[in-house]
Amino acid sequence: MVKPGDFLRQLFAAAVAAADPAVSLSRHLPDPPRGRTVVVGAGKAAASMARAVEVAWPGELSGLVVTRYGHGAPTQRIEVVEAGHPVPNAAGETAARSILDRVAGLDAGDLVICLISGGGSALLSLPAPGLTLADKQAVNRALLKSGADIGEMNCVRRHLSAIKGGRLAAACHPAKVVTLLISDTPGDDPLDIASGPTVPDPTTCAEALAILARYRIEIPASVRAHLESGAGESVKPGDPRLDKPDPRMVATPLMALEAAADLARRAGVAPLILSDAIEGEAREVGRVMAGIARSVAAHGLPLAAPCVLLSGGETTVTIRGAGRGGRNVEFLLALGAELAGPPCIHALAGDIDGVDGIDEIAGAILRPDTPTRAAALGLSFRTSLDRNDGHGFFEALGDAVITGPTLTNVNDFRAILIV
Repeated sequence: MVKPGDFLRQLFAAAVAAADPAVSLSRHLPDPPRGRTVVVGAGKAAASMARAVEVAWPGELSGLVVTRYGHGAPTQRIEVVEAGHPVPNAAGETAARSILDRVAGLDAGDLVICLISGGGSALLSLPAPGLTLADKQAVNRALLKSGADIGEMNCVRRHLSAIKGGRLAAACHPAKVVTLLISDTPGDDPLDIASGPTVPDPTTCAEALAILARYRIEIPASVRAHLESGAGESVKPGDPRLDKPDPRMVATPLMALEAAADLARRAGVAPLILSDAIEGEAREVGRVMAGIARSVAAHGLPLAAPCVLLSGGETTVTIRGAGRGGRNVEFLLALGAELAGPPCIHALAGDIDGVDGIDEIAGAILRPDTPTRAAALGLSFRTSLDRNDGHGFFEALGDAVITGPTLTNVNDFRAILIV
């Protein structure tokens, strides 16, 4: 086997490659319609998905997708717009309005191919009537710091939007809508990927208000009035405009983990996929994973070394300090603090989109000698955890994992290697 750090990077690269739309999108495309084909979409993978559609589509098409700044890709027939993420901005609002314009006036012989991937909630930033972009930005910033999980955040977002929560599909009616999805959410529920713009939403304004209250989030008066009045109700199951939703999964977290597991087996390292849907505070997940890794090292349970423990999902970070965050590096800080440097345990954690939090860094690597090298620089796991400063910690050690935008997104990847 190659050096542990290099091996972990290879596993991460295999996971990213498995989520590339160019690999699997074409086999999920519908048959061409008798009428027009319009492509719309949003997310960190939207541009690469649009490019894959253009390569595979046999007939005419047009459309527009919106992606995060720096995540564009060259296309010829589908317009690509870049906008703000994770906090929505005016570019996303304008793009969302343009998407609704593109699908207006279609008939039953037309087809809409909707390309949806993680990040679409912020990128489709069209406020509901009576709300402003500033209202949505304020709520979104508070949610990102609150520790709310992705399902809770998206419930709130759906009820403040003019395009999410089934509203985009309703605007396409009576055209046929096929949604191609790259999942970044635990459970791969289309409702939670970009807040479900093309599927019916059973949640309510009352649930959104309860989430905001649970996390003690202060909201603008306009937002409270919007939710309390019920004006923000989304498109519900049974609505005839969404009578036959057709979501198709192009890539999922499990596909990425299975690709890494296959590579590990070929290298003679036993893989164990613990879960593709782990949620919770990143630091708590790190502590639990440390216990499992120690069990492998000491007792050969739940499997014997050499092995790699693989997991995915989307953890959360409740911001307490003034550091530069990132849920994957926060996970590694907690893991390292609990392990205290056993000589046989290495780990990598990163976001498959190439961005862990707001920094252009995918994640980092934890090595057996990390505690010693950190101490020589005056750094400690515990202090960095208190400051939520995982990026500062691992950058100082030269152990950041930097990929640049990968143009896909199936969320977090974690690998703990015991040799």
